[in-house]
Amino acid sequence: MTTLFAGAKPDLDDVPAQISDEERMRALVETISSYIELYHGGAVEMVAYDGHRLTVRMSGACEGCSLAPVTLHGWVEGTVRQFFPDLDGVDAIM
Repeated sequence: MTTLFAGAKPDLDDVPAQISDEERMRALVETISSYIELYHGGAVEMVAYDGHRLTVRMSGACEGCSLAPVTLHGWVEGTVRQFFPDLDGVDAIM
């Protein structure tokens, strides 16, 4: 099972290396979302990834939260960039 530790670095050791970048991205976003759900009551769902930009849907406590942009860019985008350094950015739809 993929986990996210307190240091916010996902453990993706159990994700097979031969999967596509889109599948790796989906697994990573699901891991991040699990952590957000557990500790903050919000959720992030991958909507699309074209190899350059990631689009996510924020829900739960993230909807209407004034800190949603911080969660999106600081937490989600910051974590994703650790594994996908060529990412151009992350966009959210509500």
